[in-house]
Amino acid sequence: MANKFGVITNDIQPIGTSNKNVENIKNRQDGLDFIKTLKDSIQDVNTEQQTSEKALADIASGQVKDLHQAAIAINRAENSMKVMLEVRNKAINAYKEILRTQI
Repeated sequence: MANKFGVITNDIQPIGTSNKNVENIKNRQDGLDFIKTLKDSIQDVNTEQQTSEKALADIASGQVKDLHQAAIAINRAENSMKVMLEVRNKAINAYKEILRTQI
């Protein structure tokens, strides 16, 4: 039996940390990546909302050529807003948790 386990363990490769991930963490500048990512995400949501509003205006005026594409644009805007609201809620909950922490 010991031989069976020895054969199995010899085939298992060790799990190591990725040097690339460690370097990325060391090279980050104190939260600037997070702020930039957050700003970019908000801008993306804004762009999706504007595209959705234009699609709705085109539908209302009868200028829409492809109803399917308009529906996709509206759905994308709705989903991106839902995700952004969830991120906001998580951030607020994290902030409240920090405030409750006793030192």
